[in-house]
Amino acid sequence: MTQRTLNTEETARPAPAGSVAGGARHGTPRAHRTLRPHTLLVAAVAWLLAAVFLFPYAEMVITALRPVHELRDATYVPGEFEWANFVDVWHESNLGDNLRVTLLVAAGSTVLVLLVAVPAAYYTARMKFRGRKLFLLLVLITQMFQPTSLLVGLYREFYQLDMLNSVWTLILCNAAFNLAFAIWILTAYFASIPEALEEAAMIDGLGRGGALLRITLPLAMPGVVTAMIFTFIAAWNEFVMGLTLSTIPESQPLTVGINSFIGNYTVQWNYLFAGSVIAIVPVVVLFALIERKVVSGLTAGSVK
Repeated sequence: MTQRTLNTEETARPAPAGSVAGGARHGTPRAHRTLRPHTLLVAAVAWLLAAVFLFPYAEMVITALRPVHELRDATYVPGEFEWANFVDVWHESNLGDNLRVTLLVAAGSTVLVLLVAVPAAYYTARMKFRGRKLFLLLVLITQMFQPTSLLVGLYREFYQLDMLNSVWTLILCNAAFNLAFAIWILTAYFASIPEALEEAAMIDGLGRGGALLRITLPLAMPGVVTAMIFTFIAAWNEFVMGLTLSTIPESQPLTVGINSFIGNYTVQWNYLFAGSVIAIVPVVVLFALIERKVVSGLTAGSVK
């Protein structure tokens, strides 16, 4: 009798808060949260803005696939897609050489900028030397100069050094014009990392360089990635210096090579847009892979 009473009391005891009800265990659907009109309006506006910004890229892809006889048709979608445009633009022009030059220039400029900017930014953030503010001011002033204002001097200098039509020339120029931004962003990022972490590492036996490589640099990796991606994209999209310092078609970057489809009397729109699609794909893929680190690097230090 006593055992039966205890079982009855346990069955009648209410379930604790937050526990799953018996009906829910057997597949009873949960109540869905209703969307507010404000949320729906914001989502609709966001999708509309995304469509507006993506429409030119969609038009570029569609035009790249248009046959020659449909280039002047006032239709958004062609009657047939000419996939051979991508093959023809690759074989009938120097686009392969231009892509190779652009990859070398963008990668070389990025590596050179990081090799110089990381130690410079670290020393500026950690050492309170005389003239530190003047150094940062000079770095900022160099960022204010436009490459086009220095083209005549740069052309004359590299002409005397016999370095025209060289990949190294474009690497040096792109690295020089992107170095200031990398130093500034990395200086702010290194300054936000507590110096006590490095002091603890040096007490354990590491030197200043070891503390930088093993402690500070991994923590500053979002800032390094941010400087890397911005330098890479700036070097990838550069046009004016490539047009001025490279006169041989095989040594020109991709942006200049695509411009060759624009003639004095005719424009090869299908090849022009096909080359543009090929040019943006590597940057889009690279940015999509490291987008989170770029955002975290740009917002570092905004919330304490």
